[in-house]
Amino acid sequence: MVDHLDPEARSRNMGRIKGGNTVPELLVRRALHARGRRFRLHRRDLPGRPDIVLPRDRIALFVHGCFWHRHAGCPRTTMPSTRREFWEAKFRRTIARDAEQAAALAAAGWRVEIIWECEARKPSVLDTALDRILMVR
Repeated sequence: MVDHLDPEARSRNMGRIKGGNTVPELLVRRALHARGRRFRLHRRDLPGRPDIVLPRDRIALFVHGCFWHRHAGCPRTTMPSTRREFWEAKFRRTIARDAEQAAALAAAGWRVEIIWECEARKPSVLDTALDRILMVR
């Protein structure tokens, strides 16, 4: 068993965490494609590099992991038991960065939408979220 305090083991573990093309993101993309919607992925020219961009509707869609982006009230939003101060600061920075990126996108005329990991993993919840996002103009 790997010691959870071993810095090398922690570094290897953190290095395996994916930033894009995650399972929740793929589920959202599959659902959008099934609806006949066309989109672009990870546009580097937009603030925050949104996971999915619907250019025709000017929607920047982020598929946020509940743990990393702190989905309020979600059971996946746990707090690590070690190095609590480090994690609290990290999560505060993530939330602040998300808000800054959303504000920059909104200022550029984009509508920012978020689908949470826990929503993406439940087909009926994902369908409801996409209905809401795609019907609002």
